[in-house]
Amino acid sequence: MNLETLFNYKRLTDSELDFFKENGYLVIRAILSPNGLAQMQSEAMEAWAKEKESFDPNKSWLQNSLLVNIHHKSPTVKAYYFNGPLVDIASQLIGPNIKGATSQLTFKMSGNTKPFGWHQDNGYGELEPYNALTTLTALDDTDKGNGCLWLIPGSHKDGQIRVEQNEEQKKSGSEIIVEADESLAIPMEMKAGDVLIFNCWMLHKSDGNYSADRDRRILFLRYADADAIEVYNNSKPRLGKLVKGKTKFPEVEAFESDL
Repeated sequence: MNLETLFNYKRLTDSELDFFKENGYLVIRAILSPNGLAQMQSEAMEAWAKEKESFDPNKSWLQNSLLVNIHHKSPTVKAYYFNGPLVDIASQLIGPNIKGATSQLTFKMSGNTKPFGWHQDNGYGELEPYNALTTLTALDDTDKGNGCLWLIPGSHKDGQIRVEQNEEQKKSGSEIIVEADESLAIPMEMKAGDVLIFNCWMLHKSDGNYSADRDRRILFLRYADADAIEVYNNSKPRLGKLVKGKTKFPEVEAFESDL
């Protein structure tokens, strides 16, 4: 697999780094080549079709919209996740030691009009240090009509927002929704092959997909410091493949993501 024919490698400029520090997000255009996009779309949809059915309003968000560990099922996603341009970009934003923390498809197919309210990704599986990155690679053109993401620039500066949940809510995996000033929100409209990167404290949401015939398919990859721990899990190290640098945790050093 010739990765340079699939992905467009780059280093962030000083102005891009400054923009990310101030605003908490960055959009990089055409990080996937046309060939890379086509391969990823094909492999992702093959994996999706094996495990998912069409949208059913009676099913949960997880059932309708999420497919975890997609890198186990797609060679192109695996190469992109572990050896693609996002690894070096993550090292510029986080530091020299990086591991993969999450890989999944988050699809909002045509007809799925369920919104997902304001939240922080570090509200779900809190990691420390608080510099983990969410990356959302668009597999379709995404806009307000088919449920694009909205975010509030600079909201990452407010830090971790604590949301109290009872034991029943925790066990059921209910949404962790926070209050936000909608007037400050901007839509993250992208072309297929673009990627949105944002800080773990960024406030963001998505509306429903009200398009008659356009899906909104996104590859969700999360990167973290190689020594990041799970605050919610007795400060155990987050297991994930070491993709750059080194780690103090032997279990991360030895971790093989395909197991």
